[in-house]
Amino acid sequence: MAARRWTPIVSVLAFLGLAGAAEAQMRGHGGPVRALAVAPSGGLAISGGFDQAAILWAIESGTALTVLRFHDGAVNAVAALADGGFVTASEDGRIALWRAGRPEPERVYAEHGGPVSALAVSPDGSSLASASWDGTVRVRPLAGGPARMLEGHQDNVNAVAFLPDGRPVSAGYDATVRIWPLPDDAKGAPIVRTLPSVLNALAVTSDGEIAAAGGDAFVRLLHPDGTLRASVDVGPNPVIALAPSPDGTRIAAATAGGAVVVIDRADAKVLHRLVGPGLPVWSVAWRPDGRELLTGGSDRLIRRWDARTGEPIGPVAMPRPADALAAYHGDRGAEVFRACVACHALRPEDGPRAGPTLAGIIGRRIATASDYRYSEALKRMDIVWDARTIAQLFEVGPARYTPGTRMPEQTITSADDREALVRFLERATASH
Repeated sequence: MAARRWTPIVSVLAFLGLAGAAEAQMRGHGGPVRALAVAPSGGLAISGGFDQAAILWAIESGTALTVLRFHDGAVNAVAALADGGFVTASEDGRIALWRAGRPEPERVYAEHGGPVSALAVSPDGSSLASASWDGTVRVRPLAGGPARMLEGHQDNVNAVAFLPDGRPVSAGYDATVRIWPLPDDAKGAPIVRTLPSVLNALAVTSDGEIAAAGGDAFVRLLHPDGTLRASVDVGPNPVIALAPSPDGTRIAAATAGGAVVVIDRADAKVLHRLVGPGLPVWSVAWRPDGRELLTGGSDRLIRRWDARTGEPIGPVAMPRPADALAAYHGDRGAEVFRACVACHALRPEDGPRAGPTLAGIIGRRIATASDYRYSEALKRMDIVWDARTIAQLFEVGPARYTPGTRMPEQTITSADDREALVRFLERATASH
């Protein structure tokens, strides 16, 4: 795999502050939401998108806490760690381990020779498994050390999980589920079960049952030895993602047709169908109490659902967002700004979002845009936004440049990217 040049950028999240109103939907990605995970505490979620961004969310308020633009490709998989860290993996073949509050990854793994499609953390929290379109699974100790490579799939590997005893399980386009031996089992060979369809997703419950699903819209429930226990038809559309409830009694299956099916595992029957706007649902995750589901889809939103009733939390119907930056294709400054477009409008008629409108920002005194509630700390500052002050804000970070701001700490480390952002804002926010 050819080496790539890349620059980690923590993009603009909130230019002059964040709104605090609760939102039933979390809007922030500039493309479909490809991956979701909920932190063990239940209050935070991490998402990955086709827009190459990862976003850390406060679920109850619907607030984007941090936007990370590090990967050179879609963020296909995310995982939350018990110690508060989180992991992102991408089409670029890279896996990044993050710590909250830090603008760059603590560690980057680059062993895979193709897109990374899935991540899983071992039950004891000591190991991270990754599945890749290079046909391999790799299991690495999070404390450090070389990764163990598992080979055998004959096509792209799309999913990976762990059994309760620590054995990795994988599935892929070759229609096989593979249960891999533990590393100290020198003579062990994987258990291979071939199913009737290409496989997109896996889930493993706390008692070791394996759920696998894919192109034929069946969720198949396998015993820990790979033998089939039951099949559940959730059609008509292919299943893209699976997630077991924290107590193991239910399995959520996200489909390409836009529905999410909640299955009663013991009876192998459908309990609910969570029906959204009809666009593909790419990702699904449970909150730890098992009462709520989060889903991410092609409408670029993360939605909240009552898992007990199947009812949405908040409105379902929302207009499909237009690409506000389509007219700036190829503009580097627009690409730096892309992760922020959901929080800041460029035109006065769009009004404030999570942050105030940036229309007319050049030459405007800080904290003076109409129809936006600013913090008192910002109102007391003597700053006028221009090319110099905007660049300096993201060079030194909000905490130093605007002390007392509610804006999360972040910088843009590349001078060229700061300059490109400023030039873009000068053009895109000018009054016409």
